[in-house]
Amino acid sequence: MGRKGKKPRKNAVERPKKERPTTNYEELVRENKDFETFYKAQKIVPEDEWDTFLSCMKENLPAAFRLTGSKHMARALLGVLKKQFFEPLSQLVPPELTEGELEAGEDTAKPLKPHCLPWYPDSLAWQLNLTRRNIRRCEAYWQLHQFLISETEMGNISRQEAVSMIPPLLLDVQPHHKVLDMCAAPGSKTAQLIEFLHGSNNEVVAATPPGLVVANDADNKRCYMLTHQAKRLQSPAIMITNHDAAFMPNIHYTHTDGSIRPIKYDRILCDVPCSGDGTLRKNFDVWAKWNPVNGPNLHGLQLRIARRGLELLSVGGRLVYSTCSLNPLENEAVIQRLLLEADGAVHLMDVSQQLPGLKSMPGLEDWVLMNREMEVIRTVEEIPSKNTNLFNKHLFPPSEENKKKLNLSRCVRILPHHQDTGGFFVAVLEKVKPLPGEKVYADQEGDTNQAATNTQRIRQPPKKRRRQGFREEPYYYFEDDEPVWPGINDFYGMRKEVEAGLFLTRTKEGKKRNIYFTNSLIKDIIALNQSHIKIINTGVKVLVRSDNKGAPCDFRLSQEGSHVLLPLITHRKMTVTKEDLVLILQNDDMEMPPEIAALHPSTQEQCANFCTGAIAFLYLSDGVTIELVGWKGNKSVRAYVAKNDRVHYLRLLGADTSRYEKNKFKEQRDIESKSSCETDLSTSEEKPSEVIDAHIYQEPHSDEVKDSSSKEDDRMSEDNSVQENGNAQTPEEMSMGTTV
Repeated sequence: MGRKGKKPRKNAVERPKKERPTTNYEELVRENKDFETFYKAQKIVPEDEWDTFLSCMKENLPAAFRLTGSKHMARALLGVLKKQFFEPLSQLVPPELTEGELEAGEDTAKPLKPHCLPWYPDSLAWQLNLTRRNIRRCEAYWQLHQFLISETEMGNISRQEAVSMIPPLLLDVQPHHKVLDMCAAPGSKTAQLIEFLHGSNNEVVAATPPGLVVANDADNKRCYMLTHQAKRLQSPAIMITNHDAAFMPNIHYTHTDGSIRPIKYDRILCDVPCSGDGTLRKNFDVWAKWNPVNGPNLHGLQLRIARRGLELLSVGGRLVYSTCSLNPLENEAVIQRLLLEADGAVHLMDVSQQLPGLKSMPGLEDWVLMNREMEVIRTVEEIPSKNTNLFNKHLFPPSEENKKKLNLSRCVRILPHHQDTGGFFVAVLEKVKPLPGEKVYADQEGDTNQAATNTQRIRQPPKKRRRQGFREEPYYYFEDDEPVWPGINDFYGMRKEVEAGLFLTRTKEGKKRNIYFTNSLIKDIIALNQSHIKIINTGVKVLVRSDNKGAPCDFRLSQEGSHVLLPLITHRKMTVTKEDLVLILQNDDMEMPPEIAALHPSTQEQCANFCTGAIAFLYLSDGVTIELVGWKGNKSVRAYVAKNDRVHYLRLLGADTSRYEKNKFKEQRDIESKSSCETDLSTSEEKPSEVIDAHIYQEPHSDEVKDSSSKEDDRMSEDNSVQENGNAQTPEEMSMGTTV
């Protein structure tokens, strides 16, 4: 069958497929004279640091990652990472280069030195100089790489560039905040915002925070990538939308006084599209594409997005503007114009001391413009006629009078050579009063004499054809007469504060397969905005239909939503011992689940008090709670846990995980050992029988004994070697990028 079910035509000529051109990043020339001329003129680094800065920009970027989830679980996983992987690797010498690699001129691999980012809280962010070559050739490095991949798929580790972690930290998100991420895809920063929203020490508030995160992106396809990233954290307080950030529509909600009004966000992340010359260490093709007009070409778009962000920001709220560019026309020039237009309603915050240990440079107060011909343009009068459509008066640095008023030096520019990172720019803006002409709502319970002003007009996007894409199914929340709710409520013993109306499905008619859960704020927003806001995804799956005649409830617990639902239920939870949990996790045979009789007596006693049906296994140790969902039968129990989840929890428990992990180095050794045995056997079979018989009874010479034993020692040393060469690169290795 052909595409879309079409049959191939008869007698069709099969044309040869065109080979895609492959680009070897190592062969790309990491040099651009215009880049050097432009940034030397900007004086973004002192002259005595220029050579160090430039040489660092030409080096590969080390991989960075952070441990995610609740603080207790992240710290527990950090302990496993240090003990099982970092400590053994600290004494390991990288494998020597082969003759072919030496002839190719490859450099000797550097020893692996995990580096903790000093400015990230709780030591949860790390850098590694782990390369693909080391992963392919060294078993210990490969095992670390597999650990990172496995935990990343589960959402316990997030691969993220070090400097990209900074903007969410500077936002200072609290559980009650309404947060907007304007350009969210691919979602690494959004994941941080979700973590901070769930950062309460209260169990119920941490599971279902009162605030929300609206993650928006203009690209429909990237929204689904964003959904995949956000779903790993399974938050009931996130909503993913698909709109042009420069024309982000108002999202209405019910205010505490009962009025319906647009949301004003407490925190806004404005990580705008940029030229990306701060990413030259990982995106090597940018070297050849870079030119000085990339910045002014993007300035207008960046300004419109940031301006709309300030309009949506509440008074007292904080907006973080960031780019992965070093160009002042994309950075300080945008901030300058925002501050001048705000006319005192917004000011720059000094955050230089907010992240101790982070090295940075202050924002520029002077810069120069250059056109594609590298002609310097210092004033408006010097703009060539051919460039009038590219440059305008707002791109030039502030006057001496405005320099003191704007305080552009409070911006933060991060340079690669300071802490072996990429380049980045961050500015934190605080809104101290309404913008000129901004509509102000007076609370009905407050000062009723204050009249609302409505002089500001929000520009609407031009009318155009509706963007093509998959049409999302609507969201249907439970009504008061929902037929499945009484059974769920009685079976699981929902807390009194949990309303049936917070559960939803994607189908109105027929059997409900999956049941999702959101907080009350998300429900209110969907009820008021679903018809005109393009919502891609929201809610976390907490219950799954399981038609089992032996259970009184038709829905079982879902592992992916367990950390949200379990704090909200009072029934169907039992505590187990470490040994019980290991036994349940290591037995994944659905046909032969662990018998209740094999569990600890205290666990057996609890099982006797539960009827057949869904169950949650809880294990508490050193402040870390492991929660697994499963099924309790008449004589056995089982866990509904995916493979990666099993490996993760077994690691935390210090149990054996070898049966779930594939070791290609061990497999290669087994193949070589088997091949060696078959070769020896075939050699023996080729000998005449009389020669073999004679050899059996003939006393061997002492030299023959010595040679035989030395060969056996050599073969054993080969079998125990961890430095295998020539193994093909796996898809998992490719999935982690140039490094890790």
